[in-house]
Amino acid sequence: MTTRGKLGLLATLYLAQGLPFGFFTQALPVLMRKQGLSLPEIGFTHLLALPWALKFLWAPFVDRFGSAAFGRRRSWILPLQAVSILLVTGLALTDPRKGLALMMVAALLTNLVAATQDIPTDGLAVDLLSDRERGLGNGVQVAGYRVGMIIGGGFLLIVFDRAGWRVTFGAMAALLALATLPVALFRERPSAAKTKEEPPGALGWIDVLKRPRMPLWIGLIALYKAGDALASAMVKPLLVDRGMSLEDIGLLIGVVGFCAGLAGALLGGYSASRFGRKQALLGCGVLQMLAIAGYIAPAAGYGGNAALAVACTLEHLTGGMATVALFTLMMDACREQSGATDYTVQACVVVIATGAAAVGSGFVAENLGYARHFGLGALVSGAGVALAALAFARGLIPLSRSPEPAISN
Repeated sequence: MTTRGKLGLLATLYLAQGLPFGFFTQALPVLMRKQGLSLPEIGFTHLLALPWALKFLWAPFVDRFGSAAFGRRRSWILPLQAVSILLVTGLALTDPRKGLALMMVAALLTNLVAATQDIPTDGLAVDLLSDRERGLGNGVQVAGYRVGMIIGGGFLLIVFDRAGWRVTFGAMAALLALATLPVALFRERPSAAKTKEEPPGALGWIDVLKRPRMPLWIGLIALYKAGDALASAMVKPLLVDRGMSLEDIGLLIGVVGFCAGLAGALLGGYSASRFGRKQALLGCGVLQMLAIAGYIAPAAGYGGNAALAVACTLEHLTGGMATVALFTLMMDACREQSGATDYTVQACVVVIATGAAAVGSGFVAENLGYARHFGLGALVSGAGVALAALAFARGLIPLSRSPEPAISN
């Protein structure tokens, strides 16, 4: 399969995950704030993403079993995609007067299905991408996911404001169906037994944690993205409190987020391939920290909506760069026969850390105020970069294979 074909397939799979997740995590806080709910209550909605934090428990089962004829990864991905489409279609056919409570139930079920689908999708990415393709591959994956989130959290928020419940979720179901076509046409090759390693058992995630140098790496992963999550969780409530309409917020997050997030993901992938994993992780991390600090001035009342737009642009740009740099190293740490489990355990650490930060963000913002809240987010982000520098200096990054060197002039 050509590199272009691999990237196109993975982009659509991650877009399909980001589409409903974007609506429930980006649009739902805006709708809740419009109805007068408090910041702590909005923060607690991030608990609906709990399946993403717990999927490591059933990842070994997904990694171990699958249809050889239908494809080890594809035999999981296609049925789960179909269930996602049915869930969203059912939501479009329900009574919209049930409002936020129904959306929260739908968010939890959709997250459960999408989180499970993410396990074989990550495994497929590990299987398909060569070492040299991983930087760009992770860039395209994150870009696809961000495009899905922007469509769900930006464009569909505008549709919701103008056309209502049924049209919004009908459109989401149609987009999910379109995104399923590439994997439906894809013919996965049978797994080649290149190593003597056995697929992971029921407690395979414990074996991942027992690997040498993994404890420090787990802490690094958790800290590296926690500051960004702490800060970004309160951006939407801040926009509402500054008097922006649903349409204005949708345009700001949608247009700015689409362009900057897409560019950031691709830049992060290019950086990892061009300059090497270490330089990409540290450099993108510093830029992410500075971008988070960029929210402090507009949060304190300086610069108005123009300053908020600039801060939003920089945060999406650098957040995409840092995420891809981190995910590329996470993929390098995966073993061949347990790629889905290895990657899922690391991804769950990211989800748990960022989810905990997001859940607590409402309390932090309410007690410290928006400006100090974003300042704290920048400090936490900086601590993650410092820990990464220490880990590289002491050779504590747990790579299963040495990535190919950066491209030289």
